[in-house]
Order: sequence, then C-alpha cells, then structure tokens
Amino acid sequence: MQKNKTVEEFIAKKTQWKDALEKLRSILLSTEMVETIKWGAPTYTVNGKNVIGLGAFKSYVGIWFYQGVFLKDDQKKLINAQEGKTKALRQWRFASVDEIDNDLVFQYVLEAIQNQKEGKEIKPEKSEAIKMPIELNTALTFNADLKRSFNQLTPFKQKST
Repeated sequence: MQKNKTVEEFIAKKTQWKDALEKLRSILLSTEMVETIKWGAPTYTVNGKNVIGLGAFKSYVGIWFYQGVFLKDDQKKLINAQEGKTKALRQWRFASVDEIDNDLVFQYVLEAIQNQKEGKEIKPEKSEAIKMPIELNTALTFNADLKRSFNQLTPFKQKST
C-alpha cells in the first residue's frame, strides 16, 4: 500500500469524494489543529495528540474522532465502527457533500479539541504477556543468537511466532 505524503495527494486520489474532503478539510483548518499525514491519511492534532482523522471509502467519506466516546453527540451522528472492539474512536459518515453541515461539524470539532485539552482519553489496554510454548522457551534458553533475534521482534511478531 502506497502511503500519501500530503493531504493534497490523499484528496487527489479520492476523486469521488474530492468536494466533501475539501469541505471537511476547510472546517478542520479553521481551528487551531495542526494538519499532518499519519498512516497515509489526513490527521489533525492538538499539542501533538491525534484529535481527528479524515477517511474516504467507496460508499462514504468520514471524520474520525480519536476520543469520540467523550463527545456529547446530542445529534446522534457518531458511530462505533467496531462495536465491542473499539473503545474511544467514533466516526461520522457522510454519503454526499450535501450531508455536511458546516456549523454542526464545527461544533463537534470544537468539542473534540476542548476534550483533548482537558486530557480526556481512553488509553489502549496493555496486552497480556506472551504465552511462550515450552519448545520455543527451551530453544531461546540454549541459543543466545536466537534469543537476541527474537527479542528484536515487535511484540506483535513475537506473539505470531
């Protein structure tokens, strides 16, 4: 997967959603947030912390509120895309540029910024210790090179070994 280096590059590749992305971007840029690219997508931060991300797919364009669980959501616009799995992230999806209400989106964005400033955050849970098979544990005990190589792997890769 090729990563986008700029927001302009991201938008240029999403021709179907160009107008909607530009409209959402203009709302986000009217705030104090800093625009950057993370994971190949536009991300907006406050004090170095992710607040909002933009995404575009076949059937919708959306805003991701990284700590959206703390938003009041009086208008019932936000969804949890992975119920039971995602704790803090909430999405607001738009099927057309006409669905984007500048004032309402701006209200949600300002609340998300304020929540970030107040430190409202659900931190990811620490993963449990790796349950190592006896055979692997024995091999690591008796082979220093193997142990050194194994310890250089990320926890994800250590678990999948």
